Amino acid sequence: MARIAVVGVGAIGGAVAAPLVATGAHDVTLCVREAFASLVVESPAGRLELPARCERDPARAAPVDWILLATKAYDVPAAAPWLRALCRAGATLAVLQNGVEHRERVQPYAGAAEILPVVVECPAERIAPGHVVQRAAARLTVPAGRAGDAFAALFAGTLVAIERSPDWQSVAWRKLCLNVASGPLLALTGRPHEVLHAPGMADLALGLMRECIAVGRAEGAQLAETLLDEILARLLATPGSAGNSMLYDRRAGRRLETDARNGAVVRLGERHGIATPLNAAVCALLEASVDCAAGGER
Repeated sequence: MARIAVVGVGAIGGAVAAPLVATGAHDVTLCVREAFASLVVESPAGRLELPARCERDPARAAPVDWILLATKAYDVPAAAPWLRALCRAGATLAVLQNGVEHRERVQPYAGAAEILPVVVECPAERIAPGHVVQRAAARLTVPAGRAGDAFAALFAGTLVAIERSPDWQSVAWRKLCLNVASGPLLALTGRPHEVLHAPGMADLALGLMRECIAVGRAEGAQLAETLLDEILARLLATPGSAGNSMLYDRRAGRRLETDARNGAVVRLGERHGIATPLNAAVCALLEASVDCAAGGER
């Protein structure tokens, strides 16, 4: 039996915690700000409603074998008390977040724990504390190796697909190419995927992705020439009524993951001397839109 702490039980944290709890094979603690009695995940596979063992105080955190960090990327510093309490020699910190800087983001807080970066494909939305609506099956990609194999074993017998990649970096950059286009364009317009069929929007998406690909290649990612067309086709084939996490966060007035997505392209592009004007513009617009929505107060 593995001892697991899930830090950040929002959409992704809830969607991955529920199947682990449902196996009955693990000791799962939910590290939360607001406790709830039940963890509910509604998905195309059905409804899971499970007793939730929540802990709100890092000082009471018991040693664990696995820490699953599923906060937003910008919330890592806020999760530091949990990470300091849970990370130790022999534990593994799995980072289930967006972007391509998983290790760099958590290294200052990981202590002696091993870091395992995870690319998450799981369209889900938290609609209330402990209540998640998941719109498709989850797929998690980890680096191939001992830690990746052990992570996959945690989810044995569940519907969560675990892929182990010998080139995790390229997988992360391919997802970022999708995120730098779909997230901001939906969030800025306040419209679901149908907006990508509006005049000029597909070209804008392609421009954002071209910059991302150029920076990703400079970072060493293997990104095929066909990637642009593949991602655009995927975006345009998505049901028009579908949203994404950045749109949901924008509608709810929550802080946006701009820095981990488009901001990473701009920041790493500067390091390589690669111009990223479209991603820089999107970052400025997203930040300004949040300021406006908050009445100028962040």
